[in-house]
Amino acid sequence: MAYDGLVTGAMAIYLNRLLSGGKIEKIYQPDSDELIIHIHTKQGRQRLYISANSSHPRIHLLKEERDQKNPKNPTAFCMLLRKHFQGGRIKEIKQILAERIVELNIRQSDELGFDVDKKITVEIMGKHSNIVAIDISSGKILDSIKRITSDLNRYRQILPGLDYVYPPDHGKISFYEIAAKDLENILNEGDLSLPRTLVKGVQGINPTISEEICRLAIESSKNSSDSLSADDVWEVMNDMKLSIQSATYQTAVYIDKDGLPIDFHIFPLSDMENHLDKITFQNISDGVEYYYTHKLSTNRIKQKSADLTRSLSNMLNKHYLKKQKLSEELYAAENAELYRVYGELLIANIHNIAQGSRKVMVVNYYDGQEVEISLDPRFSASVNAQRYFKKYNKSKIALKEKKVQIQETDSAIGYLESVLVYLENAETIEEIEEIRKELIEGGYLRRKKNTYGITKSSLKPLKFTLEDGSFILVGRNNKENDNLTFKIAHKNDLWFHAKDIPGSHVILISVNGQEPSKEGMLKAASLAAYYSKGRNSINVPIDFTKVKHVKKFHGAKPGMVIYTDYQTIFANPSNS
Repeated sequence: MAYDGLVTGAMAIYLNRLLSGGKIEKIYQPDSDELIIHIHTKQGRQRLYISANSSHPRIHLLKEERDQKNPKNPTAFCMLLRKHFQGGRIKEIKQILAERIVELNIRQSDELGFDVDKKITVEIMGKHSNIVAIDISSGKILDSIKRITSDLNRYRQILPGLDYVYPPDHGKISFYEIAAKDLENILNEGDLSLPRTLVKGVQGINPTISEEICRLAIESSKNSSDSLSADDVWEVMNDMKLSIQSATYQTAVYIDKDGLPIDFHIFPLSDMENHLDKITFQNISDGVEYYYTHKLSTNRIKQKSADLTRSLSNMLNKHYLKKQKLSEELYAAENAELYRVYGELLIANIHNIAQGSRKVMVVNYYDGQEVEISLDPRFSASVNAQRYFKKYNKSKIALKEKKVQIQETDSAIGYLESVLVYLENAETIEEIEEIRKELIEGGYLRRKKNTYGITKSSLKPLKFTLEDGSFILVGRNNKENDNLTFKIAHKNDLWFHAKDIPGSHVILISVNGQEPSKEGMLKAASLAAYYSKGRNSINVPIDFTKVKHVKKFHGAKPGMVIYTDYQTIFANPSNS
């Protein structure tokens, strides 16, 4: 479920009760779209986490320790926040109407000792999420974590010096301010189903909660949805409003059989209650933190790799189209011999072709069949013949060039497909950053001005130790594959790779020169299948040979090799 208006309201009330009066001690920007603010309160030091990530925007307190890596040089936005807000005290944290907007009103002394009021506005709105610093007295934007120009949004720009304008409300009435009469007007005017009508007319609720409101209204009134009155629905909504304001709700995170969080809310979700387990929390911040922390143990990898995945997919699509176009041009070039024949036939029949003809029928003296040749009426038969010879010569050159270009394109496709597989199989942020670095070094991506996270590689190949003392090493990207195969492995170690699909280089290293065991070979094959594009398949064909039979051809991209003297076995993907 999205971080909706009801969750936002409950969070704002909770944070206001806990942080109001607190002093901002430190501000960090560990990633390009997130902030961590250290606040000293009467209850002790608190860490406020704010994210404008398009996939998981949110605001909550941090209880669990996290591997926080801040850039060596703070960003311009982080420096601005430190200048205007560090040392200030939080006057109030509030939600704007029932929107997914939270404002932190902060008072700080300026250089002359006068108190100045400013605010940090957190917009939790999917891909439009943002964090904006605003001067309250003038209403001007100081800066934002995402600058929005007129090219991106004509109605509402977010740039330093401009007046801050709230997002449009689309004519909806706030969940907290709506009266029974307002609700009756909305329901009477609506031509959609009752839940959809509520979503369209009431600010702060999403489709899932709208369904819950209608379900509770039906249960309390014992009427069908067709005969529900506005008063029935309003009573349910009013009870929810009072529950949020008094913090008498109970935050629940719904988890599947594997313990992975599926959804969360401050009110029960009947669809989830029926088939999922749930964990309840004393306060909303702990529940939200638990949901995102455990959800992102897998999804954080996807977040970090999302831009790379998009870039790789776009690059692959361009190369696929390029190959298709080259193939079509190659097919056309393969007809070059026909152009030569046409030119010769025109020369042989030059005296029988009238000036201005658009086509001519002649006998092909190679096979005795009549053939029709198209002509350009602007030119004589001789010039038309020369034009066909020119096409012939051009096609002969193109034939060679297109074959070379197709080979280069195939090589690029194979490389990019392998990188995409490593990205999909990545299990840590470090792996993603190594892949990003590889693409930058290869010229596929531009180096960003501000680099977050890891700057120096600490990755090593995955290592699996077997009972007999031998062990298996697995590369996790193309550069690591090259290093593993050509620098770490011995020439007589066994090398494994999924057949004809992208995957990791896997090396089975025996100790003391022992022959590799059958169990070790099967394990290595299973790992080669698991760390390949065939991870979700069964009976994946795996080629294996000695390392000395694996070669890197001249000009090959990282990880791209050729090998000989191999055998093939079938294995089911497994890393256990």
